Amino acid sequence: MQRRRKAFILIEGSRSNGLLYVQAAKQLGLHPITLAVDPTQYDYLVAESSEAIKVDTESFNALMDECLRLRSRFDIAGITGFTGRGESVYATVAKLCRHFGLPGPNPASIEECCDKFTQRQLLAHAGAPVPAYRLAANSAEVEIAAAEIGLPVIVKPAVGNGSSGVRLCRDAKELAEHTTYLLGGGYPWVASPKILVEEFAEGPFFEVVTMGNAVVAVGEADFGPPPHFVPWQSTFPAQLTEEEHERITNVSLMCLRHLGLGWGPANIEFRWTERGPVIMEVNARLPGWTTPRLAQLAYGLDIIREHIKILIGDECDLRTKHSRTAIARFVVPDCDGTLTQINGVSRAVAVPGVVEVKFYIKPGLPCIRKGDYLDIIGHVIAASPDRTRAEAIIQRAVNLVDWSIAPF
Repeated sequence: MQRRRKAFILIEGSRSNGLLYVQAAKQLGLHPITLAVDPTQYDYLVAESSEAIKVDTESFNALMDECLRLRSRFDIAGITGFTGRGESVYATVAKLCRHFGLPGPNPASIEECCDKFTQRQLLAHAGAPVPAYRLAANSAEVEIAAAEIGLPVIVKPAVGNGSSGVRLCRDAKELAEHTTYLLGGGYPWVASPKILVEEFAEGPFFEVVTMGNAVVAVGEADFGPPPHFVPWQSTFPAQLTEEEHERITNVSLMCLRHLGLGWGPANIEFRWTERGPVIMEVNARLPGWTTPRLAQLAYGLDIIREHIKILIGDECDLRTKHSRTAIARFVVPDCDGTLTQINGVSRAVAVPGVVEVKFYIKPGLPCIRKGDYLDIIGHVIAASPDRTRAEAIIQRAVNLVDWSIAPF
């Protein structure tokens, strides 16, 4: 009797890490299948000849029915997803895993974590270091919350991802403008409008990657100019003293305990303030963009491969294989317009230590900034055993790449 292939189900895709998941699944002997509203938007599926099926991924019943159909052809080994249609996909994935008896996180914990207000309440109740915060449903409540906390404040949707709708409001005018944007029909809400108003915690930004109950990587990031928070550069590992690393690790593990996230991956963001590490956000998933690549380059740890192994019930290996500095510099336009040219990529790639130079869009396409992660149109990645050398390599490569935007 012929053994059936093991399918690995991916809900939606990702222009940053979708390809890496497909490739890692194949390397583990799995048959990756992507379920998406529009599979054609993920060009790597065609390049990898990876199976894809058009499904309404916002409907749990539609996803469950498709998985049941696939189970007639395959043994379903594991299920995961991406945030292309919002953080709620992870709660859906958790429910599907539970329905089909597959390894996965607790759906209730994922749902609580996806609501940033609920997350704040749980962490604050546990005594974790979080900014002062208030929940608001209308402009009057936003104004009252900002007055109680004190300007400047961070104003953002209570449910969302990728810094979408997040803004630093430094005065009453900016506060009114952003509130109008969020509540006036301009912002694409994925749930009923709820606004989180938070204290602006100033200080260096750190990002922690966990797997199970272990901290596996700690990086740092710089951002473009306010009032938005668009990443400019990401570096692994972060420059921390032993004491600072221990404090961040302890708070990270505290987050996992009190949010019920001791299974699988999580991504915890901090600002180091006058009172030490303050929790910006906990995401019940692996971080996106270049972080998995940087972790592999810096630590020799393929966190995507190890995540898949956990999802299919295999034992994972989270040991560090080496220690290097890995840096990603992001390409972000400074105005809205049309990308007219990209030159020098081959010269930059040829620089020793450069790992990748990638643009997500082609010349002739428009760039319309929204103040979130989608403003990023490309990246350069470099790595070296020496941090100073890595910084010099990334700067040299960036200087060799010539691109331009023609303003509208």
